[in-house]
Amino acid sequence: MGRGIPMLEQAYHILFTGALILLALMVVLCLVRAVIGPRIADRIVAVNMMGTMVMVIIAILALMLEEGYLADICLIYAMLSFLAVIVLTRVYMGVYRENREKKRKEEEDHGGA
Repeated sequence: MGRGIPMLEQAYHILFTGALILLALMVVLCLVRAVIGPRIADRIVAVNMMGTMVMVIIAILALMLEEGYLADICLIYAMLSFLAVIVLTRVYMGVYRENREKKRKEEEDHGGA
């Protein structure tokens, strides 16, 4: 990173380590939000945030370790995270519509009786 400048390399290492620790703490907090909810939308947003932060963690590790293949893994993870959030949203919307239809039919049945 610092290209042979020891003080600059040490400063980068401290900066990256601090960023990784902060991101790990935020991922844990998002995990707590995903578990306790209270709504499904909160859980979906928390899972999406966790995916984004994990991508940033992988990118920082790619810089720290100077390994180019980690950037490829980061891109693959981004695609998988995006697809996971889309699938979760579609499932949630399907369940929501099904419950809404069921409630509407129950109201019609009770209203006509």
